[in-house]
Amino acid sequence: MAHFYDEEVFVRMSSPVSATAMAAFFSLLLVGCATPKQPADIHWITLDTLSSSIQKDAPMAVGFDIDDTVLFSSPCFYAGQQKYSPGSNDYLKNTEFWTETNGGCDRYSIPKDVARALIAMHQQRGDTLYFITGRPHTEGEQVTAILQQAFAIKNMQPVVFTSGPEKTRFIHDRGLHVYYGDSDADITSAQAAGARAIRVMRAANSTYKPLPVNGAFGEEVLVDSTH
Repeated sequence: MAHFYDEEVFVRMSSPVSATAMAAFFSLLLVGCATPKQPADIHWITLDTLSSSIQKDAPMAVGFDIDDTVLFSSPCFYAGQQKYSPGSNDYLKNTEFWTETNGGCDRYSIPKDVARALIAMHQQRGDTLYFITGRPHTEGEQVTAILQQAFAIKNMQPVVFTSGPEKTRFIHDRGLHVYYGDSDADITSAQAAGARAIRVMRAANSTYKPLPVNGAFGEEVLVDSTH
């Protein structure tokens, strides 16, 4: 997930949340956690290396984060900030922003080249693909349809909205063998669920700052995956 929310906890729009609780949460979000040290040796992998490593495996379930992993969606988040809270991140607490973003803004998000390659490789293998995002669920979401069209997905599963960064249960319950993500929460959730965690690098011009430290948790990192 990404753009300031993939590392935080959202509640579904149908659940009432006190202003105090939301304010406290976003205060923690903006403070952030201590940045892990740059690892001495990053476990870099290429698409060819990855493909070879699973060549003999039977078709399996794999998962992807959305923002900054398969889509460069900063245009939606930048527009939302300008519309709802110029100069602050309060727009992330606005249900109208999430309804608009999930309701079709991703038509203006840019599919990442690395995602096209990964998805094509997994579809050729006959794997089942799941997309798990930290965004909150909203009625009338179009993310599922947009992803299906953008990446020509044959057996599209409904997008899973977790309303927060913790994805362990969602990864585990779907029996995912591999999970791709850009955020630290993506990596730690996949590792906790027993899945192979692979870092897709976040673009430097993403609105989701600060950038994570690639390889911070010993995960594999895809080379040339910022775009």
